[in-house]
Amino acid sequence: MAMQDHLDVADKLSKRELQNIIGGRSISGTIINAFTSAFKTVYGFGQDFGGAMRRFRKRKLCQL
Repeated sequence: MAMQDHLDVADKLSKRELQNIIGGRSISGTIINAFTSAFKTVYGFGQDFGGAMRRFRKRKLCQL
């Protein structure tokens, strides 16, 4: 039902009115949070991988 309402509004507006609509160009907090979380994940993976490589090179692996 909501999608149909959206299509009805687009049909009623002229092309010139649709071109004058402003919105969706700002950076929201959600986008910043998503990029921050992705960066933290990649950075953490790099730290873990670097630590594993260092332990492997020095032959100081933990005994199970």
